Amino acid sequence: MKSGKQRRAELDAKRQARAAREAAEVVSAAREAGERAAALGMAVNRAALAPHNSYGEPDFVTRGFYADEPFECVDCGKAEVWRAGQQKWWYEVAKGDVFTTARRCRECRRRERARRSEARRVHQEGVARKQRRHAETGAE
Repeated sequence: MKSGKQRRAELDAKRQARAAREAAEVVSAAREAGERAAALGMAVNRAALAPHNSYGEPDFVTRGFYADEPFECVDCGKAEVWRAGQQKWWYEVAKGDVFTTARRCRECRRRERARRSEARRVHQEGVARKQRRHAETGAE
């Protein structure tokens, strides 16, 4: 029969071995993802990123490549994936802030854009109406 101290030592050894295996799997998965990303041409071009005035770096810059990121839409709750190509476009072409991530699915983004556009139109019509009234009364 084993003592509690011996049993605890066995359990600790098993936990450490499992943690080492899991760490090795994560490293190999990251390496494979990096090779896939490099093969797809999704490497980060640091020179094309917008300046971010921060002491830290986002994960994708440290990694050196873009990786697909799952997210949940804040409006409809639908599970989506922000693809590496979309990230490359957002950060390097559109010059989006490097600490932002996707929050809305495509459908909800379109709906939000239309809502904002309509609100802007209504506001501008109100301002124009007020200016016309002001000009008609001749008040200065």
